[in-house]
Amino acid sequence: MVADSELPLWTPSPERVARSAITALIADVNRQYNTNLASYRDLHGWSVTEPGAFWSEVWRFGDVIGDQGSIRLSDGDKMPGADFFPEARLNYAENLLRPRPADSLALVFRGEDKVERHVTYGELSALVSRLQQGLRALGVGAGDRVAATMPNMPETIAIMLAATSIGAVFSSCSPDFGERGILDRFGQIEPKVYFACDGYWYAGKRVSIADKLRAVVPQMASVRRTVVVPYLGDAADVAAGLPNGVDLDGFIAPYEAGAVEYERLPFNHPAFILFSSGTTGVPKCIVHGAGGTLLQHIKEHRLQCDLHPGDRVFYFTTCGWMMWNWLVTGLASELTLCLFDGSPFSPTPEVLFDYAQAEGFALFGTSAKYIDSLRKEGVRPGETHDLSRLRALTSTGSPLAPESFAYVYGAIKEDLHLASISGGTDIVSCFVLGDPTAPVYKGEIQAAGLGMAMDVWSDDGRPVRGERGELVCTRPFPSMPVMFWNDPEGAKYHAAYFERFPNVWCHGDFAEWTRHGGIIIHGRSDATLNPQGVRIGTAEIYAQAEQVPEIVESIAIGQEWDNDVRVVLFVRLKEGIQLDADLEKRIRTQIRLGASPRHVPAKIVQVSDIPRTRSGKITELAVRDVVHGRPVKNTEALANPEALELYRELPELAS
Repeated sequence: MVADSELPLWTPSPERVARSAITALIADVNRQYNTNLASYRDLHGWSVTEPGAFWSEVWRFGDVIGDQGSIRLSDGDKMPGADFFPEARLNYAENLLRPRPADSLALVFRGEDKVERHVTYGELSALVSRLQQGLRALGVGAGDRVAATMPNMPETIAIMLAATSIGAVFSSCSPDFGERGILDRFGQIEPKVYFACDGYWYAGKRVSIADKLRAVVPQMASVRRTVVVPYLGDAADVAAGLPNGVDLDGFIAPYEAGAVEYERLPFNHPAFILFSSGTTGVPKCIVHGAGGTLLQHIKEHRLQCDLHPGDRVFYFTTCGWMMWNWLVTGLASELTLCLFDGSPFSPTPEVLFDYAQAEGFALFGTSAKYIDSLRKEGVRPGETHDLSRLRALTSTGSPLAPESFAYVYGAIKEDLHLASISGGTDIVSCFVLGDPTAPVYKGEIQAAGLGMAMDVWSDDGRPVRGERGELVCTRPFPSMPVMFWNDPEGAKYHAAYFERFPNVWCHGDFAEWTRHGGIIIHGRSDATLNPQGVRIGTAEIYAQAEQVPEIVESIAIGQEWDNDVRVVLFVRLKEGIQLDADLEKRIRTQIRLGASPRHVPAKIVQVSDIPRTRSGKITELAVRDVVHGRPVKNTEALANPEALELYRELPELAS
């Protein structure tokens, strides 16, 4: 008899596999390279042994606009140091605004229940043209920085496209960032022009950021003009109170819409600056090139997600998370982007599925935490909404728990490609993600990404199977960062990824291959617990603890104790519930039976809040520092820094 865990939750139909872009690419590769590939696994093997040929095929398959040049890859044995398409010339924005009917739909936007807009390609291109002219009039050119504190709305995409069309480097954060958080990021990169909204809506509340802008803008000496974008309707008044301030209408008023002009630049010319979470210091400024970002996202959209021109694609993200960059590149594959800003539970927990039904999402992208919250709320959208056009659901931000896999297929849709994905800001893409031609197993990410020579290594650098180890990438890929800002010798860059294993990317995730050839991510390896020398991934504890109905969420750390490390689990409980001996016993029993005795915490402590980064990730390292009396170097990276005080000098941890 086969155990339930060995049975797939979903298997694509033969017809779906036959129609997939993966199958089409396999046929193309076999024809052009005289290979005999028969499956995704075969294609992946070829993609990492022949990286130059593979990424050239992505360029062709994705119909990239630009000149590829004659050299596909030089110094391919160096990491860092490999150089993809060193002779290429292209422009990121030109690929996103590729010619298509002016009346075709480019963007849909909802701001909770306050705003609903549809934007055509013609309207988007017209706004980009006027913004581009305004930037050029201020002297913005290739290599200059344009920064934005904006919601996930159409104007943000237009600003980014205008900047990258002339070779400027775009960087963004969401308007809920604090003053220090904005300055720690944009102060480092010295933008010439700064865009910001007048405010935003969250959970039904109107939130002005006028005071924040009055505090921040005077401290950014490099900014020649601050442009305030209307969302709440106060842009003109807010702009009037800022040095060199102007509202968006005033900024573009002198310019008539025309054809957008594009500056074609080298493959690795910087397009974006993204930022590390910053929980251990001032955020690192991670510079990503136009070509690598474009190719990776085309690959992930068209091949790994099997999306087609005209599909409507949604990802719940802010402009402070790399999934925003991932989403907007969808324009290069002629996808219609569905944008949302606000709380995913306002005015009801079904709001995003109302949106999915109304617009006919082909892909619904979200976080593991959101799915878990739906499960705990008892929301069953498959029974209340028409999701007939939904083909794929992707989850990232943290490992997707096995029970959340089961929830998706039981409560959302049975015939659905559920892809847990993992990568990050460092690569502006994924190391491991979906394979639309293969079965989905509970708790497992399906595959390593095409072109990504991902593996799992032991502490001494040996590949391991069926046991936990470090997620590494042994060969170069085009979306490796071009550099870190203000790191002229590359020392910070090298230390971040290549110090552990020379010439091998060490990502800082704790991973494991499964018997199906899938991957499980067990959490960050730098937050890995090590009691009595046994390595334990925090995600393994959460997966069990959060099955206890009273627990809303949890966070685990290793506390230095008696010349060893003991596991401490903090739990946030449902309103009105107190942690008592009976509940503690049930939590420990669940973890012992579901994981192992090694995973059982030495201490369980009730807290009223758990600190998170602004992209929603719990901050184990920051909590660990507070518990040990060490300073947290950058609380501005946190959405709720006040929560850290709940962990300071706890009497429960003094014995």
